[in-house]
Amino acid sequence: MGPVSAPDDVLRVEHIAKRFGPVTALRDVNLHLRKGEVLGLLGDNGAGKSTLIKIICGFQKQDSGKMFLHGEPFAPRSVDDARAKGIDTVYQDLALIDELSVYHNLALRREKVHRPIPFLANRQMKQDARRALDEIGINIPRIDVSVARLSGGQRQAIAVARTVNSDADIILLDEPLAAMGAKEGAQILDLVARLKEEGKVSIIMILHNYVHVLEACDRVSMIQDGVIALDKPTAETSVEELTDIVVNEYRRAREETHNAEMAAE
Repeated sequence: MGPVSAPDDVLRVEHIAKRFGPVTALRDVNLHLRKGEVLGLLGDNGAGKSTLIKIICGFQKQDSGKMFLHGEPFAPRSVDDARAKGIDTVYQDLALIDELSVYHNLALRREKVHRPIPFLANRQMKQDARRALDEIGINIPRIDVSVARLSGGQRQAIAVARTVNSDADIILLDEPLAAMGAKEGAQILDLVARLKEEGKVSIIMILHNYVHVLEACDRVSMIQDGVIALDKPTAETSVEELTDIVVNEYRRAREETHNAEMAAE
């Protein structure tokens, strides 16, 4: 029998572990997400943040542990299965197809077709794409060009717009500000703030800038050594505390490595 979910919990993961050969990515991760909450997920490179996101969205399968969605057992068979259950994701690699146009990428795996003859409804998809980009405040003048011709920030914006424009009630953002300039990044953070104010979706967002975390998120969780080492409301922590945790972990790991080398000699 699964754990009893709190009334405002939309997602809970319990004792999630994942190994890749000899490498332990996640050891024993426990995490929860409340309705309408923006959760910032922190950790060094290789800490397992993206692995956890990929498990939640159905891209990978955990080795052990369980997940619960709206209080019910959740074991997605695939990304499409998770999406059908209301979880959508912006991946670190963006999952865009360079040869396709902006509007076709925005509608990827969500294409609209005419009925009864299943031709693509390109005019409708163009209108939807323009509206989705306008809603997040990103200016992409032409939506009929291939995404290969766009800047890194514009490509990131397309991936974010595609996910936000879905029917998901849980959105996973894996480094949504990567490759973005300051202006574009600020627009994405403004979008997250609007979504938080509306309270309709819950968001887990991987970020590296602690200032952005404290500004955009309600709560912060930090993964270290395969577990959640910190879980606090952002109002109760600071850049200094987050930095100290990382520095102390680095020192501990360096000392362990030094001791192991000394023992081997």
